[in-house]
Amino acid sequence: MHERTLQRAPDQLQVVRRDPKPYPGWRAMVMIMIFVIVVFPVIVAVGSWSYVNSVGQANDRTKTDAIVVLGAAQFNGTPSPVLRARLAHALDLYQSGIAPRIITVGGNQPGDQYTEAGAGRQWLIEQGVPQSDVVAVKTGSDTLGSLQSVATVAEQNGWTSITVDSDPAHMARSMAMAHRIGFDAHANPTKSGDGSTLTDEYVFRETGAYLAFEVLGQWGVDRGIG
Repeated sequence: MHERTLQRAPDQLQVVRRDPKPYPGWRAMVMIMIFVIVVFPVIVAVGSWSYVNSVGQANDRTKTDAIVVLGAAQFNGTPSPVLRARLAHALDLYQSGIAPRIITVGGNQPGDQYTEAGAGRQWLIEQGVPQSDVVAVKTGSDTLGSLQSVATVAEQNGWTSITVDSDPAHMARSMAMAHRIGFDAHANPTKSGDGSTLTDEYVFRETGAYLAFEVLGQWGVDRGIG
């Protein structure tokens, strides 16, 4: 008896369509984009916040040509509590021999009879500082403008180094501006009185202002010293 071999018909081949493989580096590109858009700005913001806090705690007692008291409000010739705290700190630095002179800065608001610089100078003279050791630079409506005005006076007198006196949170931006102008600047912010506390709100505001100057503002500032 013959055995019959039954042959099964071959299975039909199924054609599987596969999507093309993605570009091998796409994951890296996505990660780079996430870093640039999200992570990097956070790192910069946190680092700047930390820097503003750090400079606000500086106590640089390097001897310089002048102590520059950055302006704040005055009321009919009387320094506001914030300005008075800065002036008192400048007086202490002057008496400690940090610099042989103090420069007060700041103009006036429309209608004011007194300038911030003039009110500050008068207060210092009343505290016993010789008139010849206090220079009032009465122009400038903001930090940059005031420092640029100081630079004009400093260049005329051959002064190149300054001790910057202002609120702690305001110090990082002030120092960045002073350095950009060309000063050999040293930070010594107020340690007591109004404005001397590194509050979150003040630091947050100044961190944004500091970054804005470093990223955009500084490029339009000409060097006034050197």
